[in-house]
Amino acid sequence: MVVTKEIKLATRGNADISDITDEVAGLVRGSGLADGTVTVFCPSSTSGLTTIEYESGALSDLRRLFDEIVDSRRDYAHNARWGDGNGHSHVRAALLGPSLTVPFVKGELTLGTWQQIIYIDFDNRSRQRRLVVQMIGE
Repeated sequence: MVVTKEIKLATRGNADISDITDEVAGLVRGSGLADGTVTVFCPSSTSGLTTIEYESGALSDLRRLFDEIVDSRRDYAHNARWGDGNGHSHVRAALLGPSLTVPFVKGELTLGTWQQIIYIDFDNRSRQRRLVVQMIGE
């Protein structure tokens, strides 16, 4: 069986990080499925998903890493073409990826003790975002 839901977020942009673990877990528990996988997908080219220990040090380290490898002050061909200043956001999102899949057993996510699901909005402005959450199982 397949169950599809969504999560709505208001983000601040500029590598704004949201812990969506509780929302995803709640959708899995409410799906009526016991065992399967849940995929979270962001239909956006300037944001991405991953897991991390959701604590200030790890979040700061992750933001710093993206600043170091994809500096927002560089020249980007995308900015020259569109003039929106978010060329770095597209590159960062492409590196992270738009989806994440987590198995669940007996209605519970199989995440590690210190592992949370995070959504990162790399765009250079606030946005209203929608995530597609699709559960497949029995």
